Amino acid sequence: MTLYTQKSANIRKTWLLMSGFFGVVIAIGWAFSQVYHNPGILYVAVIFSIAMNVVSYWFSGKIVLALHHAKPVQVKDNPELYRILENLSISAGIPMPALYVIPDAAPNAFATGRNADHAVICVTEGLLGMLDRSELEGVLSHELSHIGNRDMLVSTVAVVLVGMVSILSDMFMRSLWFGGRRSDDERGNNGVLLIIGIALSILAPIFATLIQLAISRRREFLADTSGALLTRYPDGLISALKKIGSYKRPLATATNATAHLFFENPFGADHEFGERKTPWIVKLFSTHPPIEDRILALQEKR
Repeated sequence: MTLYTQKSANIRKTWLLMSGFFGVVIAIGWAFSQVYHNPGILYVAVIFSIAMNVVSYWFSGKIVLALHHAKPVQVKDNPELYRILENLSISAGIPMPALYVIPDAAPNAFATGRNADHAVICVTEGLLGMLDRSELEGVLSHELSHIGNRDMLVSTVAVVLVGMVSILSDMFMRSLWFGGRRSDDERGNNGVLLIIGIALSILAPIFATLIQLAISRRREFLADTSGALLTRYPDGLISALKKIGSYKRPLATATNATAHLFFENPFGADHEFGERKTPWIVKLFSTHPPIEDRILALQEKR
């Protein structure tokens, strides 16, 4: 398998996961509407969840930049960095994103914004100090690939679906608590569906979150391969991954809410890169694939 076929495979797997996500939402909506004989509950939850997340998506760039105290960079501030991003943007065929820097020693980067015309790429001072030019090009091409692959849109859809599942589950459990005075006949008639509904309300948010994390990890693999194709030099990105994967100190402003946006886990490595394999349970609940898996994927498909 080459980098080109790997990119196509990652796209297919992402949309398969998204299809499964929609299936989970539909199953929950059907079960709850059957229990209560009222499809209006689903409609209200869907409208509320979508409205909440559309607002978040529209202003996500400004919110994330403010959370991490990022400062804008002009060509006079860092000519080399600005020119590298400008040249890569031309090669990628997308408008050059706004460029920001976070004053933090932890090496990392992220891309955000609602579309390619309003995109932002942000890097840390630690990243600029640690990487050479080819490594920096690898990281920036990865972030440009997130923009070109419309990953912000995919992530927003995933957040909408997770929010929808969580709202429905919470509504269902609250209704059981406050609606406990129904007649015995009504309870008996809906007994099986009620059990199904309770099981779904407990398990569905977990499954939905796991699917969201799987989508996030798959998009990281896709951005790696797309970035390597953009620079035509996978070794630069591989070298950057090795350096960043060995840095243990977390980003000072790291939060769970924005962790999935970053090039690598902003909470820092829990062990030296290459010291041991990442446990499967950690992989399952992580927003990023392990560094060793990302490097292996790039090495095998060169």
